[in-house]
Amino acid sequence: MLATGTKAPEFELYSSPYQKIKLSELKGKKIILAFYPADWSPVCGDQMSLYNEMEKYFDRHNARIVGISVDSRWCHLAFSQHNNFHFPLLADFEPKGEVASLYKVYNNETGECQRALYVLDENGIIRWSYLSPVGINPGADGILSALEQLDN
Repeated sequence: MLATGTKAPEFELYSSPYQKIKLSELKGKKIILAFYPADWSPVCGDQMSLYNEMEKYFDRHNARIVGISVDSRWCHLAFSQHNNFHFPLLADFEPKGEVASLYKVYNNETGECQRALYVLDENGIIRWSYLSPVGINPGADGILSALEQLDN
């Protein structure tokens, strides 16, 4: 994973079938990057659903969460609509895993993102990160602690 204190690499990914988001467009807020292996898998669904419920707590810290996996924008659309997510899922689809590779969380063996979290400050500097075992939902406690530390 990238080291704390590192400037987060810029990227631009599809957030819907016809719209892209650049990391730099989110500047001015703390950003939570939640890399995950795949839409529709049980652990990923639980993790993203938890973050959807936690969004109001992230908002209190001027933070925005985005999910990132190698699934397509169409797969993300169906997954997001099915679960009524209120935050964007970004498609690191083509070239596959390019952004995950920039963040050193792409698994070449499985062709998926690792389950990894980054918290960026308002200037795009990595202030906290966590790599979870692939089969375990990392929850939100670490994210909230990191956000609270950044507020102090």
